[in-house]
Amino acid sequence: MSPLLLPTRERTLEPFSPTGRTTPLTSPAPVTSRVTYAAAHVVADPLAAGDPAFEVTVDWDTTLRFRHHLWRCGLGVAEAMDTAQRGMGLDWAATQELIRRTGAEARAAGGRWCAGVGTDQLPPGPASLDDIVEAWREQLALVSEAGAVPVVMASRALAAVAKGPEDYHEAYGRVLADAGGPVLLHWLGEQFDPALAGYWGHADVRDAAAELAKLCAEHASVITGVKVSVLEAEVEVGFRRSLPAGVSCYTGDDFNYPELIAGDEQGHSEALLGIFDPIARVAGAALNRLDSGDTEGFRSLLDPTVALSREIFRAPTPHYKVGVVFLAHLMGHQDHFRMIGGLESARSIVHLSDVLRLADAAGVLEDPDLAVARMRSLLSVAGVA
Repeated sequence: MSPLLLPTRERTLEPFSPTGRTTPLTSPAPVTSRVTYAAAHVVADPLAAGDPAFEVTVDWDTTLRFRHHLWRCGLGVAEAMDTAQRGMGLDWAATQELIRRTGAEARAAGGRWCAGVGTDQLPPGPASLDDIVEAWREQLALVSEAGAVPVVMASRALAAVAKGPEDYHEAYGRVLADAGGPVLLHWLGEQFDPALAGYWGHADVRDAAAELAKLCAEHASVITGVKVSVLEAEVEVGFRRSLPAGVSCYTGDDFNYPELIAGDEQGHSEALLGIFDPIARVAGAALNRLDSGDTEGFRSLLDPTVALSREIFRAPTPHYKVGVVFLAHLMGHQDHFRMIGGLESARSIVHLSDVLRLADAAGVLEDPDLAVARMRSLLSVAGVA
C-alpha cells in the first residue's frame, strides 16, 4: 500500500490535539507495575551555520519539550543514551549540557529519569584501564549531581583493550566502589554497536550473560538493575532468572519487548527501550492496562507495534535513530527531519515509507493527516511523484 493511502479505522486510544501533543486530561497516569524508561532522541538545530559533520548544535527547546511529552505519557526518560546519538554524533560537550538541562526539567516536572555514564570523552586511540575508570568516574559524578539514576554504559574503549573477563571485573568493580547510590548497568549487544563485540570477555552471548550475572552477584549492593539489548529473548530470560535478589533486568530488546515486559510465572523485565520514544502514547496506555491487571489488553495494544519496531531497528541496527527522529517529525514533535551529523541520510525513502505504513497499522500516529502531509514533502524531495 502506498504510505499516502492510510486506512481509516476506529482509534481507541486517547484523542490528541492537532499539534500532536496530549492535554492533561488525556495523559496516562504514571506507570506503577513496571519501571519503564524511554530512551529519548535529541533534536538538531536545522538552521545552525556550522558543518553538521563537525559541529553539534542542538535545538534545546524542542529537545526538552519532547522529554515532557514522554513524562506526560507516564514513562521515565533515559537520557544521553545511544538513542541520543551517543557515539554517533553527540559529543561530550553537548552530552554534559543535555544531562544538566534535563536534570533541571525533571526537577521542575517531577519526572523520573536516568542518564548514561560513558567513556566517550576519551581521545581517539588506545586507553588504559585507569583512563577508562577515570572517564566513567567523571561522568558518574556529573549524572549523580544532576539527580539521575546513573546508567553505566558499555565502553568501546574497554572492549578495545580488555584481555579477558578479569579486566571487566576490575574496571567495573573500581567504578561501582565509587558509586554513592544504586546504579544500572548497560549491556549493548554488537548488533547495536559492532565495536562492543566480545563484551564481558566472551564472544558467545550466553557466556557473556553468565559473566555479567557473576559481576552483578559480586556488586549486588549497588547494582539495582541491568539493561540488556541483545535481541535474543531466550538469552534475556535466562539472564533475568540468574540475577541475584534485588537486581532487576531491564529489557532493551526492541524485537521482543511485549512478552519480556509481560513476563512469566518466574518474573518479568522492566523496560529501557529506544522504541518507546516514538510509541510513547501507545506504550503508556498499554502499561496502564498492565497496571490494572489486564495483561491481554496490554498485549493487544503493544503487540501491533512490534512489526514497526523491527523495521526501525533492522540491520544495520545502529541506524535505528533515523526512524525514531523521522516519526517524531511526522507526529509534530519537531518541525524538520534533520539529525546531528546528517544521519537522516542513513536510511532510504523506501524504508521510511515502510515505517510510516507500519506506524499507521500499529495505531501510533498522533495526527495521520499531519503525517501524510509531511511525508508528501519528503517524497517530493526524494523525487517520488
